Amino acid sequence: MTERSTLFALPGLLAFVLAATIFAAHAVEAQEFFPLTEPVELGEEEVGELIFRGGVAIEPDEFGIGGISGLEWAGGALHAVTDNGRWITMRPDAINRRLVDIAAMEIGPLLDTDGDELGGKARADAEAITRLLSGEWLVAFERNHRIWRYANYREPPAASETRADELLASASGNNGIETLAGFAEGFLSCGEWIDPDRPNCQRVTGGSASLFHLPAPAGIAEAGGVPTDAACHSGGTCYVLFRSYRPEEGNRAAIVEIAEGAQPKTLAVLRPPLALDNFEGLALREENGARFLYLVSDDNFRNCTDDDAPGCQRTLLMKFEIKSDAPPPPPAPPANVAPSRDYETTAVVIETELGDITVALETERAPITAGNFLRYVDEDRFDGTVFYRAMKLDREPRPNGLIQGGTQQDPDRILPGIEHEPTSETGLSHTNGALSMAMGDPGTANGDFSIMLQDQTGLDARPDSDNPTWRNGYAVFGYVTGGMDVVAAIHARPGDPDKGEGVMKGQMLAQPVKIIDVRVVEQAD
Repeated sequence: MTERSTLFALPGLLAFVLAATIFAAHAVEAQEFFPLTEPVELGEEEVGELIFRGGVAIEPDEFGIGGISGLEWAGGALHAVTDNGRWITMRPDAINRRLVDIAAMEIGPLLDTDGDELGGKARADAEAITRLLSGEWLVAFERNHRIWRYANYREPPAASETRADELLASASGNNGIETLAGFAEGFLSCGEWIDPDRPNCQRVTGGSASLFHLPAPAGIAEAGGVPTDAACHSGGTCYVLFRSYRPEEGNRAAIVEIAEGAQPKTLAVLRPPLALDNFEGLALREENGARFLYLVSDDNFRNCTDDDAPGCQRTLLMKFEIKSDAPPPPPAPPANVAPSRDYETTAVVIETELGDITVALETERAPITAGNFLRYVDEDRFDGTVFYRAMKLDREPRPNGLIQGGTQQDPDRILPGIEHEPTSETGLSHTNGALSMAMGDPGTANGDFSIMLQDQTGLDARPDSDNPTWRNGYAVFGYVTGGMDVVAAIHARPGDPDKGEGVMKGQMLAQPVKIIDVRVVEQAD
């Protein structure tokens, strides 16, 4: 099981800042938190036209995570709605394109037109969410069947979406609109039924709408498969998720590609003995020429973590890549090499009692932060300090986490705090080997720094976040170019179980590693 992702946040002074509070079931404010997850394998690396790219099981935790029934990718995050009238955002954490964790999550209540939280299952049963090209959001509800239009789903809805009313008229009871997917000219909606005499999908384009029947593909049709979510490419090609459940077998899922003027194409059918659950959400992410699909399951608030009785379910998030004949993106730079040689850097050696660490300081892209570090170097303020902390993350690849060293707020060593340079402005990122400044609030960074082991991109600035900690992120100012084995050796040192406070407890090294000298590398003419 992974550590809470709060451990990703760099510390202010000596401690990490826990930026979120416990979610109260009826609190209107958004709550950011860090879910407990554990890795999940599908059982096959390829199924049909899909390549498995990792998965995690998300525990309910004290926040009552569960009931997820719709999913959308937008703005670098996954957006979901739940059966009990809540919205959720998730920021997946990937290494080499493989999903390994949820770096952060937010949760809050959907509101009605009066700004009140939705009450009762009939009003609160949200089943689908999508974002239109205009930036507006659509959320579909069943039982009390409707589609609401939101400028921001954290606020009251702006209006009802009426262009799918003909399809809504066919909804009944617990079989409503389960599928919404926006594209450039409109959106796709589908209902949770498969009767060929009753069209189950509708494509809305501008002011027109056309009903059609989308059958379940072979391999799931015989198990009673129904459409339960979809995601569309901006050009109009859509991917529709089908799911089924039979007590004697369990769950199946299927992905079907549909496009105007073409016959539906089955990309994959997932069935036992693959590790499946009640998949109800589908999102499409496009990145570097590749298309990724995220699937999320609805645990119906009967999560196996709380109760492992027969019939329990899990909240699974899985990532797949759609196979493509297009050439793969260029490989990432080696982990111990600075990502770019096109910008001005200054080489520095950190000499420790375990060996040397060579770094390239980003003096062009992060001039304030790198310049601050160089002033500490020029004035010998790091000489004789220590690496005093190792945060160890329990996930692959290993070792994973970060080490921290520096002045530890020694009044004889520290200089005044510096202006914050967020990664959203510098273009740098907390990838493997990155150096990043510790700080509390922006403007307080001085003489403590961390070195990443593996990608910790959850520390990057997120300008669209409502949480100031994550909106600002932390300042990357250099990369290790040699000596990652020394970084790993420091990281491997045991922690003192009695030292540290809060999430820091046990991370302070029992035997800190001395920094003997930090010096600029003289460049040959």
